[in-house]
Order: sequence, then C-alpha cells, then structure tokens
Amino acid sequence: MDAELRRHFDAVLDDVLRELPEPVHRLLDDVPMYVDDYPSRKMMQRLHLRDRRQLCGLYTGIPLGQRSVEHSGVLSDAVHLFREGILALATDRRGRVSERELRRQIRITVLHELGHLHGMSEAELNALGY
Repeated sequence: MDAELRRHFDAVLDDVLRELPEPVHRLLDDVPMYVDDYPSRKMMQRLHLRDRRQLCGLYTGIPLGQRSVEHSGVLSDAVHLFREGILALATDRRGRVSERELRRQIRITVLHELGHLHGMSEAELNALGY
C-alpha cells in the first residue's frame, strides 16, 4: 500500500475515533486496536478467506459475557482493522476513494468489532447496521 494512502487512512481513522462517544473511548482504553494493511496469511487460512480485501476488521478474545476464571492466562482482547478491506468498500467503480464512505466504513468496522467484544453475533450486528 502506498505510504500516502496509508497516512490518509490513518488521519481519517483518528478523526472518526475522536468523534465516537465517550463509552466507546473507555472500551478502546481497555482493548488494544491494531491497524494493518491486510490480515496475515495465517489469519486468512484460519478464517477460510481467499481475498484479503474481504476482511475489514477482526475481534480476537473472549466476549465479556463468556468470561470466567477458567480463562485466566488467555491472550487479551484486541480489535484489528485492515486498511485494504475498508478502502475496498469505500472505493467507487472508477477507483476513487469516497471520503464520506471511508469515514462510514471505519466507524462501522470499529463498532462492529466492539460489538463482538460484548458477545454480539454477526446477525445481531448486521441487523443494527454494523
């Protein structure tokens, strides 16, 4: 990915994160967010994906409602965002990235992955528009 596009994406991400409500900021204080250009090959294999642009984000960890003392020593929660997947959704047929759509897709992806932290399923998140 081109360095200028990466910088632009990250600047838009920062703007979107600043606009999110305080409860979301508190969650993000406790859950690290990693931003990569695309998912690793291992991640792609585990999720049975062929095109790395299919994945915009991923929550890893144990949802809050499913935790117990038996989960001590398990890797901590994390939210992963993937620039390529989000940019693919924000790009029109002519190859231009829509600023408005980029902001929208970043917001949706962050909230979607935080929804998984709270134990929400794909169907529940889709019904909410995430």
